[in-house]
Amino acid sequence: MLTEVTATRYVTPLREGGSLPGIVEADDCGTYVMKFTGAGQGRKTLVAEIICGELGRALGLRVPELVTIELDPVIGLSEPDQEVQALLKASGGLNLGMDFLPGSLGFDPLAYEVSPAEAGRVVWFDALINNVDRSWRNPNMLVWHGDLWLIDHGATMIWHHNWPSAATAAGKPYDASDHALAPFGPDIAAAAAELAPRVTEELLTAVTALVPDAWLVDEPGFAGPDEVRRAYVEALLARAGTMHERITVGERTEPRPSQAPGWLTARLHRKDAK
Repeated sequence: MLTEVTATRYVTPLREGGSLPGIVEADDCGTYVMKFTGAGQGRKTLVAEIICGELGRALGLRVPELVTIELDPVIGLSEPDQEVQALLKASGGLNLGMDFLPGSLGFDPLAYEVSPAEAGRVVWFDALINNVDRSWRNPNMLVWHGDLWLIDHGATMIWHHNWPSAATAAGKPYDASDHALAPFGPDIAAAAAELAPRVTEELLTAVTALVPDAWLVDEPGFAGPDEVRRAYVEALLARAGTMHERITVGERTEPRPSQAPGWLTARLHRKDAK
């Protein structure tokens, strides 16, 4: 299981991104970027964050620690923004937190060099999970203490929004032309040789077991949470072995440099600061 903490203070919203995540403090003295069950994308975004984030960590990629966060909606009563108040009220119970990395910077290819080996591992991983949100337009990567960190995996495994399509998802190609790391000559073949054998049924079963039952119940077409977990295992396992054969890296659709999301460099502003 993921570590479970309780939110003690809602600090500030992060206003870039459709899910309106927020920074919270918790009873373990940690500070987290919190994603809410009541957000428009719903609980499947949080499921994707756990499965892909923990899978990436198991494969040796840097992903900030994930926790589940118990939220009492009362914590937001002093929040002046009505949209934020409504989100907190709709998200009582268990939510998701990502360790806040203080001082981290949004990835920019003009300022940070990535080796072909590391670029290949990230591109292969994103192809495996069908990540459509690591482009030069929105890299969803941080540089922290000189290392590259991967964040925001909610827009992955898009087949879980239409489970009948999962059976054919394994054979679909992945166009990495606009990937934020495409300019670094990603060594995809080497990444596949290293990582694909590690994506085993046992690993995927362990990773999917981390998803709370409450986020998997009432899924149409499934008898219960364990059947849903099994569906994730089968879909990812089917992709892993030959995914590298269907990754293409061509010319970018637009010749523009990457633009790091502003919230990634947001400072932690406390409401009681003068």
